[in-house]
Amino acid sequence: MSTNIYLIRHGESQGNLRNMFLGHYDLDLTEKGVEQAKMSAQYLKNIEVDAIYSSDLKRAYSTAVQTAELLNMPIITSQELREIYAGKWEGMPFMGIGDTYKESFDVWLHNFGHARCDEGESVEELKQRFVSEVERIAAINDGKTIFIFTHATPIRLLAAHCQGLGIDEYKNIPWSANASVTHVVYTNGNFDLIEYSKADFMGDLVTRFSSNI
Repeated sequence: MSTNIYLIRHGESQGNLRNMFLGHYDLDLTEKGVEQAKMSAQYLKNIEVDAIYSSDLKRAYSTAVQTAELLNMPIITSQELREIYAGKWEGMPFMGIGDTYKESFDVWLHNFGHARCDEGESVEELKQRFVSEVERIAAINDGKTIFIFTHATPIRLLAAHCQGLGIDEYKNIPWSANASVTHVVYTNGNFDLIEYSKADFMGDLVTRFSSNI
């Protein structure tokens, strides 16, 4: 059987607004982010869902709350659904990272698959963590439909994994929009990407950040 998985990126966060690299640094949504989350909830309410999962970080969980309350469903949290652990970059402005950690940040910007946050996770380590967790969740929800509220980098990496892209090709996947919906199907250990970063339901409220997570 197949598991339908809808991955929802968090709405605009305080970190997005301040142009900060958050990682595990735990800031919540902006007012616009809450409105985006509400619009995602209105879109998702038309999909029959069996379980709602979320990263435990505020920006993802607060996004999930809007859907969970609308559907009167609980949220199951997992630390394994978090954004990349950014080490020394946590909570830093992007310009500051570029000034202080120029060489490693250049890799992030231009050769994403090979990047490692200084004293933090590598992109490949995050991919292994996140894909393994989604596989675990899919296995215990075989034949069901689930929502997973998470972050830009994990969604980008799962999309690359679905398409069988190599590490040098991860950079070819664009960043998903805030509060966008990505649909994948998991069948017998394989992922298929159905739709990536659907955000047209938000109209003028769509926000995209080239590398702001």
